[in-house]
Amino acid sequence: MVAHAGVPGSFTLKTLVTGWAFEPVPLALIVVAGFLYWTGLRRLSGPPVWPGGRTWSWYGGLAAALVAVASPIDTYADVSFSTHMVQHVLLLFVAAPLFALGAPVTLALRASRPATRRRFLLPVLHSRVVRVLTHPLVAVALFMGTQFVTHLTGFYEAALTSSIVHDLEHALYLTTALLFWWPVVGLDPAPNKMSHPARIVYLVLMMPLEAFLALAILSGHAYPHYLALPPPWGGTNAVNDLSSAGALMWISGDLSALIAGLLVAGAWLRHDQIRQRRIEEDEDRRSAILDSAD
Repeated sequence: MVAHAGVPGSFTLKTLVTGWAFEPVPLALIVVAGFLYWTGLRRLSGPPVWPGGRTWSWYGGLAAALVAVASPIDTYADVSFSTHMVQHVLLLFVAAPLFALGAPVTLALRASRPATRRRFLLPVLHSRVVRVLTHPLVAVALFMGTQFVTHLTGFYEAALTSSIVHDLEHALYLTTALLFWWPVVGLDPAPNKMSHPARIVYLVLMMPLEAFLALAILSGHAYPHYLALPPPWGGTNAVNDLSSAGALMWISGDLSALIAGLLVAGAWLRHDQIRQRRIEEDEDRRSAILDSAD
């Protein structure tokens, strides 16, 4: 079974409107995720008020995922590697960090009944499997390892000819990206919390690995599927498209790390400011007690 039947023609403004392909499984998962989050919001009662930024982040992530798997980006992914790379970038560097910023675990904990939290949510959150998978070293290894394996082995060619492998590829990207971004920008409770300096080191560690993969693609790791396509996609155009895809991966990886680093630095600064304010308030209270004693 092929991922997409036929070879689409050149991209036009018409295909921007008509080139959407709503496959049932990805669409159903996006709808269910949106509905569950909305249900959680409706069940919240009492302070603190749920921050609107988290809601926007979650639904922004769903929008990015929808564009990645249902828009003309998905339609042309089988004939243009750079377009396929845009799809990967949306899942790895846009949807996943936005999902982490949406704090779905915190929402589930606050919206669920006490019995549900005790019996299901908290045991899963504190389980050994979750502790291992969310360990920063394991998360970055899975995140980068998945990209290397899927791009530099026969897995990628298989994803271009099988819709099942194609969907598996997307699931792997999104899952490992969630594990990677959770300890960096995630607002949920996590078994392996990192300090702000450690988060920046974590991001710096990712950048050369992403650059090395991009260089491997740029150096001529050609995919027979794209080279064999008829005009205007195959031949020399496919080679040039390969270079564009490698450059896109390199730029998007570094840019996402830079943006995340700025967010972490801002959170670090706010944390220090709050801590300093508390120290000053404690000193003021002690001074007031000493003055009243005199």
